Amino acid sequence: MSYKYYNNYGTFNYDPKKDTLVYALGGLGEIGKNMYCFEHDDEIIIVDAGVKFPDDDLLGIDYVIPDYTHLIKNKDKIKALIITHGHEDHIGGIPFLLLQCSIDKIYAPRFAKALIEKKLSEKRRLSRVKITEIDGDSSVKTKYFTVGFFNTIHSIPDSLGILINTPNGRIVETGDFKFDLTPIGKNADYQKMAYIGASGVTLLMSDSTNSEVDGFSISEREVIRSIDEIFKKTKGRLLVSTFASNVDRLSQILKCAYDCGRRVVVFGRSMQNVVEIGLKLKTIDIDEDAFIDPELLNTIPPEKLCIVCTGSQGETLAALSRIAGGTHRYVRIIPGDTVVLSSNPVPGNAMSVTGIINQLTRCGATVLENTTLASLHTTGHASKEEQKLMLQLIKPKYFMPMHGEYKMLKMHAETAMETGIPKENTFVMSNGDALVLHEGEVYRANTRIQTDSIYVDGNDISGLSTSVIKDRKILADNGMVAAVVCIDSRSNKILCRPGIVSRGFVFIKESQTLLKEAEIMVYEALKQAMKQKVTFGDLKNTIRNTLEPYLYRKTNRNPIVIPVILNHRDAMRKNKGE
Repeated sequence: MSYKYYNNYGTFNYDPKKDTLVYALGGLGEIGKNMYCFEHDDEIIIVDAGVKFPDDDLLGIDYVIPDYTHLIKNKDKIKALIITHGHEDHIGGIPFLLLQCSIDKIYAPRFAKALIEKKLSEKRRLSRVKITEIDGDSSVKTKYFTVGFFNTIHSIPDSLGILINTPNGRIVETGDFKFDLTPIGKNADYQKMAYIGASGVTLLMSDSTNSEVDGFSISEREVIRSIDEIFKKTKGRLLVSTFASNVDRLSQILKCAYDCGRRVVVFGRSMQNVVEIGLKLKTIDIDEDAFIDPELLNTIPPEKLCIVCTGSQGETLAALSRIAGGTHRYVRIIPGDTVVLSSNPVPGNAMSVTGIINQLTRCGATVLENTTLASLHTTGHASKEEQKLMLQLIKPKYFMPMHGEYKMLKMHAETAMETGIPKENTFVMSNGDALVLHEGEVYRANTRIQTDSIYVDGNDISGLSTSVIKDRKILADNGMVAAVVCIDSRSNKILCRPGIVSRGFVFIKESQTLLKEAEIMVYEALKQAMKQKVTFGDLKNTIRNTLEPYLYRKTNRNPIVIPVILNHRDAMRKNKGE
């Protein structure tokens, strides 16, 4: 089978036996569910398998994952799943993927490996999946691919970039990265990146999250200096909230507390899991005696106590929200408390964070946020100048921005052009679009891989259809109306006037006239319809066709109309006997 691919100079035939295909099932045009695939002949290598957390309009949805249909169809081709680091948008989809595709070889850096094993241990069927630990010196080889690694800096330990040698050229996939000249943990492999660039790179795929941010990001060490100063000056109880995924930050916060003689209690499941793994791997290097059980909180003087918790984004059920609202089991704000928010609000969360700050302040706490005068947060993603540095180190012939919304990808492509990459050699792609590597050149494929967003509700990984999401939105906006009808199917007659039940549509006490009129209209329509033989489906359509336009005409709202048909008991017995 052959496909077509083309560049600005013509159209070519893609030979699956000889050429290499590169495509994303998630991570392009969005923040989250990163999943990048490299395919040659009968082999596929997958890099990362993440989830995306749902927007507010996806009601009741827990996660959004990529559509794995292409991988399921080609599951015998999958030779390895390689993980760059341990954030949920890169590892959160692994349990869902493994339930649908058997993957024999999973490779992950140390901290990510521990997080994945913790995640899989909660799924009995997946608890025995073996994961091989990798680092900057590791190598993974298959028939067609040879994969190497280099250390990068991110907000979680053991973050890796990837070099993939294919029969048609060399690809570098950066993973999430930034450049920090005074890092908290391991430094980036600048020399290895420069050597890879000097050896020749066909295609660079690079993190685009902060492509709109000018300059260099501030160092993590500068943030820790600010936090350390707060710890030394604060006399009362300290509460610190940050991203649980920012392990380096969390480690330093705990160390500041320990060095200042404060005992620590941790709230929030994700935070507790990260601390547990960090202590086990010595990434968090403080004495375990520094931690106390929540039941002992009231036995420690305020000036000797530090509470570390989730909820820096104003999440309703997170620990900080419950503390601010006075509903937390162990902690209530008392005048004199200092709350440190070591994060910036993610777009869309600003109002929630402001609400939490107001609640905390009303209770008597002093709330400290990240400002230009107090550096309490820095990003884990490269800003524009750092992206330029990566481009200059790797020196790719072709460039594909990844990990970002469309405007981020577009701006990163423009940054690449500023560093000397020709416009025709940059590719701003979407999920499912494919690039072809052919004898050291890269072309845009004239084919698409099947991909979509799958909505995960609870433990159901089959994916909710868009119609279900639409129904939930209608219920949230307009409510529902149920029409309960009693009939006798033996005589094909309606036994009494229908009953109308409303929930979330109108205030019933003030809308009795509306509902009575609706009952009469449905009753008359059903009597007319039942003058001839009808099915239950016909009756339901009659109810909907009568109620929906009437309710919209009266209220300008479209509730979900649910017909409920109750058949006479004797008729049901007769039908059952027949």
